[in-house]
Amino acid sequence: MIQTIDLRGQTPSRAELATLVPRAATDVSVAAAAAAELVEAVRTRGLEALREQAERFDRAVPEHVRVPQAEVDAAVEALDPAVRAALEETIARVRRATAAQIPDARVTTLDDGAVVEQRWHPVERVGLYVPGGKAVYPSSVVMNAVPAQLAGVGSIALVSPPQSDFGGSVHPTILAAAGLLGLTEVYAMGGAGAVGALAYGVAELGLEPVEVITGPGNVFVAAAKRIVRGVVGIDSEAGPTEILVIADDSADAGFVAADLVSQAEHDELAAAVLVTDSPALAERVTGILAEAAASTRHAERVAIALDGPQSAIVLVDSLEAAAAVSNVYGPEHLELQTADTDATLALIHNAGAVFVGGYSPVSLGDYLAGSNHVLPTGGQSRFSSGLGAYTFLRPQQIIRYDERALRAVADRIVALADAENLPAHGEAVTARFRDSTS
Repeated sequence: MIQTIDLRGQTPSRAELATLVPRAATDVSVAAAAAAELVEAVRTRGLEALREQAERFDRAVPEHVRVPQAEVDAAVEALDPAVRAALEETIARVRRATAAQIPDARVTTLDDGAVVEQRWHPVERVGLYVPGGKAVYPSSVVMNAVPAQLAGVGSIALVSPPQSDFGGSVHPTILAAAGLLGLTEVYAMGGAGAVGALAYGVAELGLEPVEVITGPGNVFVAAAKRIVRGVVGIDSEAGPTEILVIADDSADAGFVAADLVSQAEHDELAAAVLVTDSPALAERVTGILAEAAASTRHAERVAIALDGPQSAIVLVDSLEAAAAVSNVYGPEHLELQTADTDATLALIHNAGAVFVGGYSPVSLGDYLAGSNHVLPTGGQSRFSSGLGAYTFLRPQQIIRYDERALRAVADRIVALADAENLPAHGEAVTARFRDSTS
């Protein structure tokens, strides 16, 4: 079912640990050539290429690539009341938590008449990718759109693959989520071609290029985002989902097993990892895991994910060693189920999001926690963060010096300019005082 990696009695270096932790055998670069061809086709042939790709990959050609507003409104009206209530609550909670991510403007006065202002300015237009495939993700509409809206982005385009079951349109639950958020620019397009359309625009659709593209997708979407990076900004190259649980003997084995299964149901490449200093807990979890995996709706998918090289139970000597494993792994989702969660949390440096205690499962973060579920995968949390308002904000420095303040530093500017053999830099300053008698 799931492999065991025994690191007890070992003191591997960070580099050695990086080779020992379980990983999915995925490489975005393997899809690069195909993704580049699809992106270029859309860049040069626009709507024609998008229709060809929809027929080829989605087996559904949308009648209207840009979804009519009436269809979005109808999806909202037809939405199951329980799902609507859940989405509205998710939107409210994510809005409240995201508001804390917007920095205040700061003004630094260095001298009389010498001021540097730090402001955070939103990009003008963004593209949000919401995947299709094995599941439907209205929650991803919320997680992408709310931070952009709170950041102050004025123009938002959403893309999601056309669905053969719905006449080539976007899944109605995705449309309903977009409608609840007030999004009016929605396109039935998916895969690498959709990323290309957002980056370069499609004149026939009136689709203008965006500045930033966010949202998860398959390996071709990740490869396309890598290709267009530089033309636009991206959040990250999202890969298969990951959960890493650090637990000691105090943890509820049933909770741990349920949480591992919950993420394994996403995809056959999903990673489910338990790191523990308790062989007894590991044994209990293994026993429960087999039954839980077999009894869930997506049992076949879960079994493949748990049996893959990316999933494991890792035995270590201590919680300090468990934290070291986690920090090298850099999980998308990290759960801490230990007797002293605060002490364990103090050891953690790298994680997309951290879920503390037995009653903070990853599923909570997927929907109603208020946190964002678009998070870095594949170890990227070691150097990047999850999606937030800051994804759509650019720090800008505003410099205001008056004549007196510039004069006070003129000699030093000239000295540095001469030291760098850039005399015109200094001359641009002294020219302002050449005719001054003061």
